Amino acid sequence: MSIEHPTFPSAFLWGAATSAHQVEGNNLNSDWWVREHASCSTLHEASGDACDSYHRYGEDISLLAAAGLNAYRFSLEWSRIEPEQGHVSRAQVDHYRRMVSACQEAGLTPVVTLHHFTLPRWMANLGGWHHREAPGLFANYTEAALAILDEGVEWVCTINEPNMIAKDAGAKGIALLGQSQAPPDQYVADALVQAHRRSRDILSALPGIKSGWTVATQAFQPQVGCEDVAAAYAYPREGFYLEAARDDDFVGVQAYTRTIVGPDGPQTPRAGVEITLTGWEYFPGALGIGVRNAWDLAGQVPILVTENGIATDDDARRIAYIRAALLDLHDTMTEGVDVRGYLYWSALDNYEWGTYQPTFGLIAVDRQTFVRAPKPSLQWLGELAQTGQLPVRRRVESRSP
Repeated sequence: MSIEHPTFPSAFLWGAATSAHQVEGNNLNSDWWVREHASCSTLHEASGDACDSYHRYGEDISLLAAAGLNAYRFSLEWSRIEPEQGHVSRAQVDHYRRMVSACQEAGLTPVVTLHHFTLPRWMANLGGWHHREAPGLFANYTEAALAILDEGVEWVCTINEPNMIAKDAGAKGIALLGQSQAPPDQYVADALVQAHRRSRDILSALPGIKSGWTVATQAFQPQVGCEDVAAAYAYPREGFYLEAARDDDFVGVQAYTRTIVGPDGPQTPRAGVEITLTGWEYFPGALGIGVRNAWDLAGQVPILVTENGIATDDDARRIAYIRAALLDLHDTMTEGVDVRGYLYWSALDNYEWGTYQPTFGLIAVDRQTFVRAPKPSLQWLGELAQTGQLPVRRRVESRSP
């Protein structure tokens, strides 16, 4: 065991993240709204009003800033901006411009995601990412979004977790997002790469922009003798997307837990391990593993941790998880990995793609009144953002699979 005081750079981004569909509410024009309300839906519950952040984003931003954070990652909703193919809503463009301004006025760096899982209904009706013109349609949407981003936005994520999108397509939507073990749809994966690159070309017209995409890193760990099985399983689900980021300005790393791979593929968590509200193993070391893998496979482009968090109703356990994850993250930085920031998932207890039961938030939200209640973890992370220094380091070696 060693004890020290890890210090992060003064320019480090400290923040929290959300996505439009999960917090805005009443995203009527999206394919997920259709999915939630289909007569054959297997989802536990619909998003409904969500956190009403479409109207209350100013309060959310103020709470993050007041706690001491300096960044907020949020997404634009394609189905609001382009509710029908070729029709761009000037009112919705202005709405998101106001969000950018609200962040800047509060002292938060806006980290803007163009696409966070949801598609406009019209796009889904064309076949979604299977449509032959999908990359071009996403390029058109990126063009429309330039009017939102041209007010000093520096960080832009084109597509959130393309590996989960391709995985969902491979499962043909029969499971909750990202929970199927079906192989990714390679046609969709290739279309996403094309869309990402075309979007980046368009974004490059804005001076000072940094663009990349975010990847769900899954800390694949082989059981003894299963190294080849794990490598073959991991590449189409993670490595492919990290390699596609090699020419980007940064790559977003999103990490929550690990995946142990045995001779027959991924294993369920072992008996006796701590399980979170999503059914995942409590494993904060996933962040360091994900960052190192991204650094190696993406060709040492800068890393931005765009999501990392835990679904728990025990906020002290949330703080413990974040602390342990950040200790591992600091280790990667001392090894030479260029990490630019840490954005916790999520700012709010929000809609988790079929259910409100897993609570990831730094801020609780009353489902009836929408009253926000900051948790101690928000204050803890905000104080860390102000000092840049973790109080104490206690090193505990992770157990092998």
